[in-house]
Amino acid sequence: MKTIKLEDYKESMGTLISLVDKEDFNNIKGSINLSLSKILDNPSKYLDKSKTYFFYCLNGQRSKRAVQILSVYGYNCYKVID
Repeated sequence: MKTIKLEDYKESMGTLISLVDKEDFNNIKGSINLSLSKILDNPSKYLDKSKTYFFYCLNGQRSKRAVQILSVYGYNCYKVID
């Protein structure tokens, strides 16, 4: 699994997607907030295989799951760690 530290992420690298609950969301470096279930139910509705995505969550479990599953589907994605 590809990982990157949050401090090393730059917006020019790709889209940072926060998988935290809406009430816990705070906009980190221009991130967007999406639910893991929405993304996994219909990835092509939210993601483009020609782009790179960086997934962040509070404890790392959602982002780990997202990267594991979406990588199998052919998406270029990284797990972001603190």
